[in-house]
Amino acid sequence: MKFKITLLLFCLAITVVTQAQSADKKKPAMSKKDSLLLAKLGAKGTYPAIKASKFSGVMPVDAITDKPDINLKYKLVISLASGTNDPDKIKELNRGLAEAGRIINLHLAAGVPKENMEVVIVTHGKALYALLNSEAFKRQFKAENPNADIIKELENAGARFVACGQAMQFLEIKNEELLPEVKIALSAKTALSTYQLKGYVLYEIDEE
Repeated sequence: MKFKITLLLFCLAITVVTQAQSADKKKPAMSKKDSLLLAKLGAKGTYPAIKASKFSGVMPVDAITDKPDINLKYKLVISLASGTNDPDKIKELNRGLAEAGRIINLHLAAGVPKENMEVVIVTHGKALYALLNSEAFKRQFKAENPNADIIKELENAGARFVACGQAMQFLEIKNEELLPEVKIALSAKTALSTYQLKGYVLYEIDEE
């Protein structure tokens, strides 16, 4: 009888360990570079407006001698193509949105008043999945959209979202599947050229 109980407990332990290892394999491993970055930001980073991602932090700098002109209007257009439809990675916050948040945080930390900033985030490629509404995201990926909080923070900071209509067609994303506040352009290329001709400074984010 003792032997049977011991064997049962051993089998149970093996099952628990195997399940834990399987869960760990599903989690994308954080790179050494990202781990070091987060460690530094965690110790010193500040978050003037966008707080939903630790990667949006700003490191303090002493004795700054070159500062932005706070009387200027800072018009920024961010080209965001960073994204994935990998079933595991998609459940993590989009790093491109975190970087867009960092661009805003950097300007605010440098002293640019929020009211002097105009930010447009032109979203294309697989980054569009991050802009799916809750129902559409859940239907496609069987999970809650992890980007909801950062998108809200970006909007509260004055950012506007524009979706590429061409990418929507190729990815078969319907208008009604996007968050209601997202505007739709014929293409990212025409939106980007239009905003640049209006004097917006271009930032490109295209890393996955």
